[in-house]
Amino acid sequence: MKQVVVGILGSRLDHTGLGKKRWNRWRPTLSIFQHDDFKVDQLILIYHFEEKALAQLTIQDIQLISPATKITPYQVDYENPWDFEQVYAALFDIAISHPFNTEKNQYFVHITTGTHVIQICLYLLTEAHFFPGKLLQTMPVKGGKGEGRYQIIDLDLSCYDQIASRFKYQTRQDISYLKSGIDTRNMAFNQLIQELEQVSVCSTEPILLTGATGVGKSRLARRIYELKRQRNQIQGALIQINCATLRGDNAMSSLFGHCKGAFTGALKERTGLLRMADGGLLFLDEIGELGLDEQAMLLRAIEEKTFMPFGSDQETHSDFQLIAGTNRNLFKQVQKGLFRADLLARINLWSYEMPSLKNRIEDLKPNIEYELIQYTRKAGHKISFNKDARALYLQFAYSEKALWKANFRDLHSSITRMATLAEGGRINERLVKHEIQRLLNDWQIAQKPNIEQKTTVLLNALLGEKSQTLDLFDQLQLVQIIQICQTSSTLAEAGRKLFNISRIAKKNCNDSHRLRQYLKKFDLDFAMIKTLLKK
Repeated sequence: MKQVVVGILGSRLDHTGLGKKRWNRWRPTLSIFQHDDFKVDQLILIYHFEEKALAQLTIQDIQLISPATKITPYQVDYENPWDFEQVYAALFDIAISHPFNTEKNQYFVHITTGTHVIQICLYLLTEAHFFPGKLLQTMPVKGGKGEGRYQIIDLDLSCYDQIASRFKYQTRQDISYLKSGIDTRNMAFNQLIQELEQVSVCSTEPILLTGATGVGKSRLARRIYELKRQRNQIQGALIQINCATLRGDNAMSSLFGHCKGAFTGALKERTGLLRMADGGLLFLDEIGELGLDEQAMLLRAIEEKTFMPFGSDQETHSDFQLIAGTNRNLFKQVQKGLFRADLLARINLWSYEMPSLKNRIEDLKPNIEYELIQYTRKAGHKISFNKDARALYLQFAYSEKALWKANFRDLHSSITRMATLAEGGRINERLVKHEIQRLLNDWQIAQKPNIEQKTTVLLNALLGEKSQTLDLFDQLQLVQIIQICQTSSTLAEAGRKLFNISRIAKKNCNDSHRLRQYLKKFDLDFAMIKTLLKK
């Protein structure tokens, strides 16, 4: 590959007079071409229009000592070489207009000459890859004569072993921080956190955390915020709200604020969560519960950083980063018309599905230790299991009986209960047995839908909105009949089960006809019931 140097003419160091004595002093631009081990095929020389004579002399001298070097001059005309805006604009124009070819050429940006502002601008443009190369620094030797020395600085810091090792250490520290210091072992979860650490540090775009209730979305959002604060990437507050608690006018007012008199009861102005999150991070948990109007305003606030408070005719500004959480499948919500497709597309750039406790059961033990440590810090005295109690609890916790329906919330509550009741700070077998029974009872109750829920689900599947017009008496009776039909292979068999007493007193038993007539009142028939309930 050919070597190309981008450099700017130094009005002081490169200017040593026009006579022969100029060869007796070190000149930084000229010195680049005086090293046998550093061949330069092309020089892109930038100079101020007032230094045209110096540029011509420098080019002439370079061609004397390196005649094969191609020189491409660029003239700039900023008024003040110490004005950052003027200098950066002039150099940026060169950077985007020059036809760089990184496949054929290797580029070096000379940062020894020019004002400090010029050197900073060259560094920034190189670091941002507008000048696609490494930095080149030249320096004189003692006495200031001859070719001097040079140094190449690669801005890809991963190529420096000592720096790379420090980066890796810091990354490990950040990952551990996001995991609350828990030594998690689940590979999928660890990979998720590893990428999320990089995204948290490098991006300000929205992050979407999905997963069942209790998997730790809120805690992770707080850790992301605290990590960004440690890195001085965010100055404002962490503002969080569960969107399931927002309804009607309260939703609009809570999120976007309102002006006085915006609605009945609005006796004074309200700031709103989005304005409170200006310069900080906004965590909207259960974002799928927001109404469509609020979703539309939120989308604009994310994209344009502006929104209209409820009842106001003036826009307000808030620059916040969004983390959204949900236990719903938002793509299905879009299909149902309950969530905006454009908002989902905007918040789905960085999306992470957090696994449930059952799906990362290998992390159960370290999380138990974490909960014990947290309780110990809070209570001020150490809490631990005795050996047999610990074995008994782990045996249950890993078993199929342990449903962990609320995930880590169940685990937190369980450890908290046992730790609170532990005498002398030791959790014994009696406490563990009592806790196991409590968990089993809670999960059993949670698994059993009540009769009203069962009835609603079943009738909605068969009758749709018409089910809402039936008295509870008719609903309960119809559900029982439908369930008999489900367990019968024919209409006649179902009729015999339903009319098992009255059919005895009849000379001609027409059980099928009686059942068919009953179902007809609800626009149902036996075949329809069998077909629909198979789906």
